[in-house]
Amino acid sequence: MGNIVWVASYPKSGNTWVRAFLENYLNNQDSSFDLNSLHQFSTSESYSTRYQRYLDASTKTTDLTLEEISKLRPQVQSDIASDANGTTFVKTHNFLGEYNGFPLHNSLVTSGAIYVVRNPLDITVSMSHYFGYTIDETIAYMAEEMTGTPNEDFNVPQIISSWSKHVSSWTDAEDNSKLILRYEDLIDDPKKAFRKVESFLGLKKDPKRLKNAIKASSFNLLKAQEQSSGFVEKHENANSFFRKGQKNQWASVLTDEQKNKIIELNKEQMVRFKYIK
Repeated sequence: MGNIVWVASYPKSGNTWVRAFLENYLNNQDSSFDLNSLHQFSTSESYSTRYQRYLDASTKTTDLTLEEISKLRPQVQSDIASDANGTTFVKTHNFLGEYNGFPLHNSLVTSGAIYVVRNPLDITVSMSHYFGYTIDETIAYMAEEMTGTPNEDFNVPQIISSWSKHVSSWTDAEDNSKLILRYEDLIDDPKKAFRKVESFLGLKKDPKRLKNAIKASSFNLLKAQEQSSGFVEKHENANSFFRKGQKNQWASVLTDEQKNKIIELNKEQMVRFKYIK
């Protein structure tokens, strides 16, 4: 068994919030952990610098095809595991599976995963604001089987797939090495939800430490940090990374036609996670 715990989610589903909680909990300090230092206890498998070490000086990761990057990915993830001192938390938006025969997550260096699922109605609104897409463009993006991120200077592409495929890939198989969280439960009862994280990681129950970590990683505090110091993970085209962090914002944004389209595309998983009946 490896030492990577994946912090996995579809984009704009609470991945950063969970990682901020982990950083604050593990750091266990009186003051909130610096948002731009999330790499102390966690990292991302898509950082291009990790892939660049396997290329000559004249070649950049942006020169590589998706197949070439996919071939390097298992080795890069093995490097992450080898470089870590014990358990390391690794952010991923890749769906759980393979691309052209190459695994998107190296099972040999994996010990478990924390997966965060969020109502696709709200993801649509959040993603639309973040990437500057129209609502209809976002709905189409989230339905595409080969949806992914572009090959950029600082990050190699991630293969996300559709919302439904992403969710099912990570959650269909019952597995004690996975913890599945709903974004909405993190909002409604953060103490109960993040206690599950504490327990999943085999950490001794510590109410004070848990309370402090939840407070230090609250959405409003993270948003204030970004407004004050910026956030290195924010996409260059976005106005901000932390916008509202609310549930059911879709109700005042989506038309009935748009809402029904999202439900039509994602009904099985939405019923499963109690977003619709």
